[in-house]
Amino acid sequence: MNAQAHTSAPLGAPVERTSSRALASLLLAAGVSALVVLADQLLDSWAERHEMAAWLVLWGIAVAAIVLLRGITRLVARKAMSALDAWSAGVAQRRADERLWTMAQTDARLMADLQAALDRSGSTPAKDVMDLTQRRVARILRDRLYYI
Repeated sequence: MNAQAHTSAPLGAPVERTSSRALASLLLAAGVSALVVLADQLLDSWAERHEMAAWLVLWGIAVAAIVLLRGITRLVARKAMSALDAWSAGVAQRRADERLWTMAQTDARLMADLQAALDRSGSTPAKDVMDLTQRRVARILRDRLYYI
């Protein structure tokens, strides 16, 4: 049969995506290689007399760097990916708003719906027509929706 086994994470557990894992792996590799190169530079003169000991020290430094940097790189990768996701969502929202506004400028019904929704979004209901007009003028000036 062609049955697939689906494994699901428990509810509320954060699901780590492949892109953040890849970023964490790249950061870990960069950190480990930087520490090994630094250790090699520091052990260079000593390593000429003690090749085997220098080799073991370099491996020890590499393993210790992996253990110490693993959690840090995962945390940095997760934060970077969530920041990029938030930025991307903001860009998409702005583009959608701009497209909607462009369509509303050519469609009177859509513009009326948008203005009614913006008027309803005020904190308190308008008491009279004058209050409603003042709010609309203030919103137009605040959002620079006027044309000269």
